[in-house]
Amino acid sequence: MGTADVEAVWRIESARIVAALTRFTGDFGLAEDAAQEAVAEALVSWPLASPANPAGWLMATARRRAIDAIRRRAALQDRYTLLAADPVVDEDIDPDRIDDDILALMFVSCHPVLSPEARVALTLRVVGGLSTEQIARAFLVPVPTVQARITRAKKTIAAAGAPFELPPAGERRERLGGVLSVVYVIFTEGSTATSGDRLLRPGVAYEAIRLARTLAALQPDEPEVHGLLALCELTAARFPARTGPDGSPILLADQDRRRWDFSAVHRGLAALAKASARGLGPYGLQAAIAATHASAPSVEATDWDRIVVLYEALGRVAPSPVVELNRAVAVAMASGPAQALAIVDELIALDRLPGSHLVPTVRGELLARLGRRPEARAELELAARLCANQRERSVLLRKAAALG
Repeated sequence: MGTADVEAVWRIESARIVAALTRFTGDFGLAEDAAQEAVAEALVSWPLASPANPAGWLMATARRRAIDAIRRRAALQDRYTLLAADPVVDEDIDPDRIDDDILALMFVSCHPVLSPEARVALTLRVVGGLSTEQIARAFLVPVPTVQARITRAKKTIAAAGAPFELPPAGERRERLGGVLSVVYVIFTEGSTATSGDRLLRPGVAYEAIRLARTLAALQPDEPEVHGLLALCELTAARFPARTGPDGSPILLADQDRRRWDFSAVHRGLAALAKASARGLGPYGLQAAIAATHASAPSVEATDWDRIVVLYEALGRVAPSPVVELNRAVAVAMASGPAQALAIVDELIALDRLPGSHLVPTVRGELLARLGRRPEARAELELAARLCANQRERSVLLRKAAALG
């Protein structure tokens, strides 16, 4: 077995291994460090002799490393005795079992005491099984920055005395929102990169979908978990048609809808049906909007009135300036650009999205449709200056130039 085999096993089993070690040791940082040491040892030993049960081998090796570390701590000798008396055998790792340990691991990784950036990095590291190098590449930040975030996150969790357990039932739903938001942040970075020279980072987006599927299996009775999964699946279904062969963006109106991934559409619609069981929350409403796009044969034939209603509902349950901006786009398609421009101008008057390229992008499009070409060009040029993604910027500049 080579490096690729070790990485594949680790990606599949990392969450279960770290979760089990954390439960055994009561120390989240120690568990993650011991698991990483086991992976390093596997990279050396597996090419020489492949284990019969790779996941069990990693678990047993990581357990020994954790015991060694605890043994070196004289003050924790009693804990070492407890762990040493409870040996791990290969059967401890059941590849078909998804239990509360992994769910607890997700809650710890997304603990409220951590910064949003730390939650994302830690979740991708210990739940997703990504290396610091992979996380750094995904978010275009230096490797030392990711390492520092993960190290600080583990120290913060230890200092806060965060227990490795599922939150009490009364707190779980509130904390679940934080877990969902981390998965959504990861997905949105993959579906529309905030910076760099690529519009999409599919690997990042698909990692978020994997996390969402795991969460849906662990929390099958939570509608918003299925709503998030539906939103991710339905959005990712359009990936094959969103860029050209050279990576240049293709706008929705110009996409070849035959290239959409209809298996992802079906998975998304199935998840949306589960999310609809007790009424749609914020993620479910966004998924319903994506489903409306997915069912339309073209932009012109899209049910824009329904999308406007869904954005109005979303604005009531989860108000935000981005929701209002998206509602303006839908209103422009349903009722014309003049009404939509009033919504955008109100956002500007209230300074709701300062520094964002999204507001001048939408305003420029609306002004162009109203025939106010010089103003439209100025707005699109401003949007290009504010946009950090090179691919999006090129589209904005082309639109501005086309206005003469």
